[in-house]
Amino acid sequence: MTFLKPFVVAAAVAACAMGTAAGAETRITYKSAKAGSSYYQMAVQISEAMKAGTDGAISVTVEESQGSVQNVMEVRARGGDYVFTTPPALIGLAQRGAAMFEGKGSPAFDEIRALFPIPSLTMHFVMSEASGVTSFAEMEGKTILLGSGSFGAREGEKYLGLFGLEGKVTIADSELSNAVNALKNGQIDGFVTAGSYPAPNVIEAAASTGVTVLSLSPEQIAETGRTALTIPAGTYAGQEADIDTTSLPVVAYTTTKMDEETAYQLTKTYWETKAEMAGDAKWWDGVSVDMLSNITTQIHPGALRYYKEVGATLSDAHM
Repeated sequence: MTFLKPFVVAAAVAACAMGTAAGAETRITYKSAKAGSSYYQMAVQISEAMKAGTDGAISVTVEESQGSVQNVMEVRARGGDYVFTTPPALIGLAQRGAAMFEGKGSPAFDEIRALFPIPSLTMHFVMSEASGVTSFAEMEGKTILLGSGSFGAREGEKYLGLFGLEGKVTIADSELSNAVNALKNGQIDGFVTAGSYPAPNVIEAAASTGVTVLSLSPEQIAETGRTALTIPAGTYAGQEADIDTTSLPVVAYTTTKMDEETAYQLTKTYWETKAEMAGDAKWWDGVSVDMLSNITTQIHPGALRYYKEVGATLSDAHM
């Protein structure tokens, strides 16, 4: 029989331990939005927070996306390391094989489970102080920039119709990226944007021009069919009162392929590092555990474990 020398045995044990440590890293792919968008920036922040919050035990790679529908569709070919973001409504449509998912149904959609809410897309109807507009009715005869192709542009056009303003306002032929300069120069009276508050373009407009962000009445919010959201007073320069508006909730999801411990650690680390992330980007201040009510489908068992630990309010639909 051949005996190994002590130092050889020690080296072998050390090498084995190093291999085990290296193998302990959990790799996650996080797919959210187009590079350069606010949601891509959020994804990068989450990636950094996960690495710091778990001492490198969880490594998150951010992957660019062309949109929420694509994120959901990719569930069919992804494994247990896949996390993606989308509005909760799309999950319901996918599981029913409705709308854009008609004829594209898959058993994989039934395996989708929620992890945690992220900042919502928040509607802002931004009017210059010079316009004197403080309500939707007063927008009649004004020039409004909606932009094109975005959720905010489509939603803004819809609201003008709902609130009796179709054909009564002039729609500026320009992209949303030009909105702040156009407002400063008096070329438009206002613009519509959807972004997690505080929205950078609204911050700039409020600080440089002075604006009024319109509030919707409870009846108007109900008419839109969207989720109500309040932008707290003081969010924007000169904003002395809360702004009642609408939003499109957005949630981070995975599937039942992810193991319970990984889902638990992702969820726990997210909430425990959220305040630190808010130090770099204030939109994280708009997220609270109360927003679990926006999740209309099941929550991953690992995430559920964390929410039960902190005493969060859950519904039967989450189980």
